[in-house]
Amino acid sequence: MARDDRAISDFVEQSAAALAGAGFPRMPARVLMTLMVTDEPGLTARELADYLGASAAGISGAVRYLQTVRMVHRISQPGSRRDRYEVPEHTWYTATLGGTNPTYETIRMLAARAVPAFSEPSSPGALRVQEMSDFFAFIQRRLPELLEEWRVSREEPAE
Repeated sequence: MARDDRAISDFVEQSAAALAGAGFPRMPARVLMTLMVTDEPGLTARELADYLGASAAGISGAVRYLQTVRMVHRISQPGSRRDRYEVPEHTWYTATLGGTNPTYETIRMLAARAVPAFSEPSSPGALRVQEMSDFFAFIQRRLPELLEEWRVSREEPAE
């Protein structure tokens, strides 16, 4: 069966739009999804710009963001001034494991410190902030177990 470039392009744009709708920056989402679908080991900034019809500055900012959240690696090309960008193996696992725990802890701590600022602990605002703190504490406790379960499930043969 031949590769359906139109369907793949639609997937890139629709997935990027879904990520953007959830708060992920739009151009990094488009770059990430483009790197997810390429059959090449990685793409240069020029190749990404051409594929997405985007500016060099837009691509530069997007890959910088994606590197920060550990979803893209920059690979130097020997003998070339152009770097390639690639998605590391197990991208979602890696980004979740390393990228969100500090954020969850920061949010949990900020919320926990804010609760005593309310004059009435049972006020709606205090209860929402306490729930926020409790939720992120729960996520932090469960995330390592969930990620380990995912890692193990990837190693099991499919039936």
